[in-house]
Formats: sequence, C-alpha cells, structure tokens
Amino acid sequence: MKNSFKELKLEELVAKREELGKKYFDLRFQMVIGHVDNPLKKRELRRQIARLNTLISQKEAGAAGTAKA
Repeated sequence: MKNSFKELKLEELVAKREELGKKYFDLRFQMVIGHVDNPLKKRELRRQIARLNTLISQKEAGAAGTAKA
C-alpha cells in the first residue's frame, strides 16, 4: 500500500488525499464518541496523508521545473 501512491497522477493524488482526510475526520469523531476498534488506524491514516502531501509537492515542484525549462 505504501508504494501504490507513486504511480498516481497529480489529480488522483489530490483526490485520494481528500478521501483520506474525510476518513481521518470521521475516525477522530468516532474516537471522541468511543467507538473505535483499532486506535492505530488514526496514525496509519495520518501517515498516508503525509505521504500523499509529500508526493503532491514533489510532483508540483517537478511540473514547475519542467515549465520553466
């Protein structure tokens, strides 16, 4: 799962980040209520979002670099 994000295009990465952000928000809400089966899922989602943010910034920097050339 970790490396599956590398093949995605920029638009797909942004969409995936939005999807995971919504899941993370829902999971945080569930934790407040106390209905979470796996509390480590929150950390996993947060790290996946960070991975996506890194890939998005790399692709944007790469696109900006090719546009200047």
